[in-house]
Amino acid sequence: MTRQRGATCAARSPWLFSRRWILACGAALLLAASACGYHTAGHVVTLPENVKTLAIPAFVNQTSTYRIEQTLTSAVVREFTTRTHYQILNQSSEAADATLHGTVLTTNATPLTYDSKTGRAESILVVVSIRVSLVDRQGKVLFQNPSYVFREQYQVSQEPGSFFEEDSPAMSRLSRDFAQSLVSTLLEGF
Repeated sequence: MTRQRGATCAARSPWLFSRRWILACGAALLLAASACGYHTAGHVVTLPENVKTLAIPAFVNQTSTYRIEQTLTSAVVREFTTRTHYQILNQSSEAADATLHGTVLTTNATPLTYDSKTGRAESILVVVSIRVSLVDRQGKVLFQNPSYVFREQYQVSQEPGSFFEEDSPAMSRLSRDFAQSLVSTLLEGF
């Protein structure tokens, strides 16, 4: 039986060898072709090389939502600080190579679901629209988005004695998501 198995393999070996060689070449070609033009996130920087210092002044708040501009600005500064090597200034300055401007245009909180027994809202959807631009020292616009829109949903406590509201943590999560998206867009060009 061993001989017969060996004889069968010997008879197929030219076919197996050529098939393996074709598959290996095809896999190598596929690997080489799929790698062309792609990159790993975080390695491509779209900002000009001469930008070393970024000014990120406090965003402007055109809404009645208390301190949202501070929450968004601090989230963006924290994201740039943790993910990049840029020196960050907290106000516009001649020392800055580029300045990031942000304006909170609108904030809306809309009930999504209601409690059928009490009629009170059970969950809220918060939608924030922000205008963002990055301008270099000469006034050239490096990046601009006139309406960055972010959403966050949160549950409303149904207990009347509860002192813990979920709107502040929801705004913090929304700010963090916005900052991550903005910094990724600026650095990776997506």
